Amino acid sequence: MSEYNPVSSNLDQVWERIYNAARSSGRTAEQVRLIVVTKGHPQSKLKQVIEAGVKDIGENYLEESLSKMASVDSEIELTWHMIGHVQSRKAKLVSQNFDWVQTVDSIKLAGRLDRFAGQFERKIPVLLECNVSGEESKYGWIAWNELEWPALAGEISPILEMENLLVQGLMTMAPYYEDPSQAKPFFQRLRKLRDFLEDLFPAQEWRELSMGMSGDFEVAIQEGATMVRIGTAILGERETKEGK
Repeated sequence: MSEYNPVSSNLDQVWERIYNAARSSGRTAEQVRLIVVTKGHPQSKLKQVIEAGVKDIGENYLEESLSKMASVDSEIELTWHMIGHVQSRKAKLVSQNFDWVQTVDSIKLAGRLDRFAGQFERKIPVLLECNVSGEESKYGWIAWNELEWPALAGEISPILEMENLLVQGLMTMAPYYEDPSQAKPFFQRLRKLRDFLEDLFPAQEWRELSMGMSGDFEVAIQEGATMVRIGTAILGERETKEGK
């Protein structure tokens, strides 16, 4: 008899919620990519995640991520997503080890990621992180005022020309609310921003909208999320609150 894996059970429940949220908005669960966030959890939890069949792993902290990556059998194929703020001085290791970077929030960071990706002969899919709420605690391009979007487009246009970064869309983090429906306007704003940029840069890929976490992912899916980043609903509360 195989050992009980609580992560697998939680994962099934989350997929059912994804299915229902997608269906309620005329979409399918196949249109949503689930990123399981293992930040703050030990390698034993990561092992359970892998055993449950998860292929997309989200991490916030470089040093913690590298330790976990080293613990995984090289024959296991995973896609590692950097979903935390990236300091420019850590761009080299991030560009060397992550498959996706969802938190590109400045020209400086983009330039360094592009340069190092070139050195490693890699093409890295990236998302532009946007602050659509105006919260000072959030990172991202300033995007909460729609009147400023033309200026924003001018700021990010050089990134679209970088040879080694493949811009795929946008990412955001909504404010926390007890009632998830209150996050809806922020998800709607990110989708509207994506449509705005798509009109300005039609040759660019803008397919991905990474938005929604454990507390609000169903609302995010109803508003067009193609990626959701879920940790607590699958893994439970983190054993460590902070990382590096």
